[in-house]
Amino acid sequence: MRSTMQDVQLTIGSILEHGTNLHGDSEVVTATPDGVRSASYAEVRGQVGRLANALRGLGITGDQRVGTFQWNNTEHLAAYLAIPSMGAVLHTLNIRLFPEQLVYVANHAEDKVVIVDDSLVGLLAPQLGQLDTVEHVIVAGPDAASADLDALRATGKQIHLYDDLLSAQEEDTSWPDVDERDAAAMCYTSGTTGNPKGVVYSHRSAWLHSQMVTTGNVGGMTWEDRVLPIVPMFHANAWGLVYAAMMSGASLCMPDRWLQAEPLVRFIQQSRPTLSGAVPTIWNDVLQYLDAHTDVRLDSIRRILCGGSAVPVSLQKALADRHGLEMRQAWGMTETSPVASAAGVPVGVSGEEQWRYRGGQGRLVCGVQGRITADDGSVLPNDDEAVGEVEVRGPWITGAYYESDDPEVDAKFHDGWLRTGDVGRIDQLGYITLTDRAKDVIKSGGEWISSVDLENALMGHPDVLEAAVVGIPDEKWQERPLASVVLKEGATTTPAELRAHLAKDFAKWQLPDAFAFIDQVPRTSVGKFDKKVLRKEYADGDLDVHTAD
Repeated sequence: MRSTMQDVQLTIGSILEHGTNLHGDSEVVTATPDGVRSASYAEVRGQVGRLANALRGLGITGDQRVGTFQWNNTEHLAAYLAIPSMGAVLHTLNIRLFPEQLVYVANHAEDKVVIVDDSLVGLLAPQLGQLDTVEHVIVAGPDAASADLDALRATGKQIHLYDDLLSAQEEDTSWPDVDERDAAAMCYTSGTTGNPKGVVYSHRSAWLHSQMVTTGNVGGMTWEDRVLPIVPMFHANAWGLVYAAMMSGASLCMPDRWLQAEPLVRFIQQSRPTLSGAVPTIWNDVLQYLDAHTDVRLDSIRRILCGGSAVPVSLQKALADRHGLEMRQAWGMTETSPVASAAGVPVGVSGEEQWRYRGGQGRLVCGVQGRITADDGSVLPNDDEAVGEVEVRGPWITGAYYESDDPEVDAKFHDGWLRTGDVGRIDQLGYITLTDRAKDVIKSGGEWISSVDLENALMGHPDVLEAAVVGIPDEKWQERPLASVVLKEGATTTPAELRAHLAKDFAKWQLPDAFAFIDQVPRTSVGKFDKKVLRKEYADGDLDVHTAD
């Protein structure tokens, strides 16, 4: 027996039509140096249609790639909607990649057009001449006309001003038929080893992922919400928050380049978001600002989604207890679109017991299956005791990298499962607790030590702002933990005091023997702790290392 339900394609175009037609009174608010600028969703639809026609006029047909080199703003939102809806492929370029990586990903994706914000022209221009397939560059933003356009023209590319280009176009009122399994967007991993790897999202995967993000277990979005994606739109498509907001009719608050604590807090007070998402380092900075300005309240925010790296319980507690802000940890990666789990608390759990769940990576969302495997590939039980590599599969999890020729990384995909590289446990309710990245696990005397657990505990010390733990060579034990610590301003704690703080929760053999006090933990292009830099600094003798004796 077969259903007679209509087989309607799940496309970005359908999200655009719903959001801008039925929720045309919702708005996108973008931060500026002097305040904010706003546009209704109905007005954004006009911009989207004109951008699509302009791109067609520049020769974009079929599934050609259009790169964006932009902050989170109205113009980037228009590109998010226009490019996939017209059948092309949105390629969000990471503005924080090293120059050689930026050149690699643009050439590997074969971008034909790049849209760049006026404030980023100086960052793109030095590499533009090496982007072999790029023919046109569109400069967007209020100050586009005063940007250094000559530096762009010197590369031989055709340069256009966004507003001039769109003003010559009529609004597009129709969209081509697009198969939901066609590519809608692509994003490259941050490339911690080797070249970045391309992940291609289909219309269907983006649609289903966006719908999941709107659910109560994750964002709980309605048209009464105002969503602030601080996570960059070039990082795993801003965790799906942009499409989810358009799908639910929620307004969008776009911070543009104003991501430091003071201007970000000011923008939050002006735009009044109810839901936000960002990596822990952003909210750690906001916490320090709020602690120093006790008269400032962010009372519009009902939930903060946080991920990208492990979210310390101490950060969650401080935001909740001192500032009334609820943070919910989510877990995923570029390859999982990215949200695969969210750390809601089981029914009936409260008090201190809740932090066992809120401190982990959360329960697998509907649509994602998860398991853990041993080194030999055998499947281990989800009993919250066995530890292994987390593997996942689902409708918004990629099955391969785009045009990869690296057998070692391609081996991450097998039998429909993705090997995530994360090590941890899964319990009977589907809650994931990660103990490390596979490459960061510390093996000391044949026993595993979790760098994540040590970091979270160190950041719970009242004098510690940030901490990162790596394994360093040891002649007797093979590896031992080294803790690199950033102290709060004016703090003077010692390695012995930090070790004593850890000794309350860790066995003696798990405690770091060595500590280094640093100004800031190095970060990757997407704001995660970059531990390979710390390992190199230790190997080169660039860290001032102290023992806890």
